[in-house]
Amino acid sequence: MPRIDREAGPATAVAAVPAALALLARRPGAALVLGALPLAVAAFFRDPDRTPDHTPVPVDDVLSPADGKVMYAGDGQDGVAPEGDWQQVSIFLSAFDVHMNRSPYGGRVTEVVQKPGRWFAAYRHESAHLNERSEITLEREVDGATRRVHVRQIVGLMARRVVTRVAPGDELSTGQRIGLMKFGSRMDVFVPPECELLVTVGQRVVAGETVIARWPASAAAATT
Repeated sequence: MPRIDREAGPATAVAAVPAALALLARRPGAALVLGALPLAVAAFFRDPDRTPDHTPVPVDDVLSPADGKVMYAGDGQDGVAPEGDWQQVSIFLSAFDVHMNRSPYGGRVTEVVQKPGRWFAAYRHESAHLNERSEITLEREVDGATRRVHVRQIVGLMARRVVTRVAPGDELSTGQRIGLMKFGSRMDVFVPPECELLVTVGQRVVAGETVIARWPASAAAATT
């Protein structure tokens, strides 16, 4: 059984209230049915271990930061991508997906910016710049050049909180846990134009396992 993240505690306790009230009202049948609600909420916070196809992860590989379905893969979209030239992969997470987020690429966290906002449905274009979100920038030196990856956690219509567990100066390995989003959301990953995107719209991806992009082969040794 996968571990359950600590964020499950308060939400599960609240979800258990209806069942407790039903027991107090001496309605065991209703309590039994309502007892499924806290179990479902706890399951939302499941945190399974993940194993990439290649360990250690090759230095050129960018992994999916989230479970879900690819809703966009291509050039950075106007009004969505950060300033500059980027390629973009956007992943939609339903309420049934694992919501533990992982670093798509190893490196040093240079910036974390949390921005308050709205709660539009995560599949809508404007959610990327209007919804509550957390912006994370990673940098890594490879063969004397700086590689930069930008990651964005975005809440959706059901999700109301972003949990980001990294800070500037942290050194991350590829696939390391970085936080989670509560109850349906979206993640965007932005990589430079020289990277090859390896996923297509509609494809299911798995956090910490699916390779979504790759730099041209470098002379560096494989390492996370």
